[in-house]
Order: sequence, then C-alpha cells, then structure tokens
Amino acid sequence: MRILDNIISDRGSKYAVSGGPCRSKDQANAFIKELCRSKKFAKATHNTWALLAADAPLKNDDGEAGAGMVIVRMLEREGLHDHIIVVTRWFGGKQLGGDRFRHVQDAVRIYLEDLRAG
Repeated sequence: MRILDNIISDRGSKYAVSGGPCRSKDQANAFIKELCRSKKFAKATHNTWALLAADAPLKNDDGEAGAGMVIVRMLEREGLHDHIIVVTRWFGGKQLGGDRFRHVQDAVRIYLEDLRAG
C-alpha cells in the first residue's frame, strides 16, 4: 500500500492519495478496510476510490459525488488496470465547489507520478 499524505490543502480541507494492486470489488473493500485501520483515515470525510478491473471500472464516491468517475477517467487515460487509487479528503469547514474535482485530479496525478518514479 502506497500512501502520500498531506499533498493538497485548500480552505481547511486536506487531501491524501493512496493505492496498490487490486483486481475486484472484494479486494477494493479489503484495501479500504486496511487503510481505515489508521484512525486518521477512518475519520476522513471521504475515501473516494476507483479501479479498472477486468470486467468493468469499479468506483465508490463515498459521498463526494462524481469524484470516483474522475479517478476512473484518469486510470483509463493512464491504462492502469488492476490498481486501486483512493483519494482521501478531510473536510475543512468550507465548501470547495468545482475545485474539489481539480484537487481529486491533482491527487491522482501526484500518485501516478510517484508510482512511475518507483
């Protein structure tokens, strides 16, 4: 499990991104369960995730409507299959509007760059 913490901060909201090998919804649920063993991630407002599985893309917005699809599109562009990416947000008290999608994209981009770097 690769975790990049405190990567984005905006109006009090803080973001992290994590990911790892994953092939199914069951493995995705196990990944989220493992991530949430850390109290910090368990207390997050949103743990939005997506993965390109063999049959179809899988995603969960976790209350951050539309964010899972943003991750799916980025995974498709990258051609990254069987790998889950989770964008975690701790709400800071102020609505971010459309900026939240930009932050999800930035978080995934940061993760993918880190993954390529090894």
